[in-house]
Amino acid sequence: MQNPKTSLATEFLLLAILALLWGTSYIFIKIALVDIPPITLIAMRVSISALFLTGVVLWRNDKFPRDGKTWRMLLVQAIFNSIGAWTVLAWGQQYVDSGLASVLNSTSPVFLFFITLFVTRHETVNKAKLIGALLGVAGVVMIVGPDALRGLGANIGGQAAILLGALLYACGAIYGKRFGALSAPVTAAGTMVWASICLIPASLLLDQPWTLTPAPRAIIAVLMLSVFCTGMALMIYFRLVRTLGSMGVASQSYLRAGIGVALGALLLGEKIGPLTLAGIFCALSGVAVINWPRKPRPIATNPA
Repeated sequence: MQNPKTSLATEFLLLAILALLWGTSYIFIKIALVDIPPITLIAMRVSISALFLTGVVLWRNDKFPRDGKTWRMLLVQAIFNSIGAWTVLAWGQQYVDSGLASVLNSTSPVFLFFITLFVTRHETVNKAKLIGALLGVAGVVMIVGPDALRGLGANIGGQAAILLGALLYACGAIYGKRFGALSAPVTAAGTMVWASICLIPASLLLDQPWTLTPAPRAIIAVLMLSVFCTGMALMIYFRLVRTLGSMGVASQSYLRAGIGVALGALLLGEKIGPLTLAGIFCALSGVAVINWPRKPRPIATNPA
């Protein structure tokens, strides 16, 4: 029998890897955008990841669904996780500073808490999880710096778009619970197939990608973004939706900011101040509070 503590440690490790993969995606996006327009970049990202994930499905001898209902559900999931969320986030980040965008984008677990509490009730939520969600947001604020909040309300449209992206991510984490009958690679591949079907025609129409001549470093960035930050990340994501639940997998948004700071210190020699350290501790505490298993309360009985 598997040790529950060992299992939880494995899931926390996968959560950290997911945050690392999605956190480093911004670096590859920045490199690729020098030579590749945004719509074409996203289309390349999803189509290459769809091919990669389809290869994983075939290698595992998994089966794609054959019914129209499941494929329609996968389209909805693709809109939540990629097509819709990535589009509104890309638009909003044109008008919002990166620090404030990080804070606004980290609010997914807060949205998820209230959607679960008042609408879906698909998993247990309690005060501890709300405290964990708020701790995580506070940690991100401290990591990026309180000055990032000074622009709050200055550009309502851009900030609303980023919050909408966070809301779509929250909806995706909830809707992803519906694919329990499918393996994580099949679910991930299905969503990327739909994203490719929607975004490749947009790329052909708007950007005429056959006229582009991207540099080798841009091509390498696209491959890294597609295979690791999208394909592998989505397989981990859909596994964690089942094991840690919707709020658990959404809590990785708190880890991304801390991982970015850690990479800056490790690779670029950047210094980490006391407030940033406190923010990292706060973000980690939020993730722990959200995901730590709790023993069910005993049922009270009337004395005989």
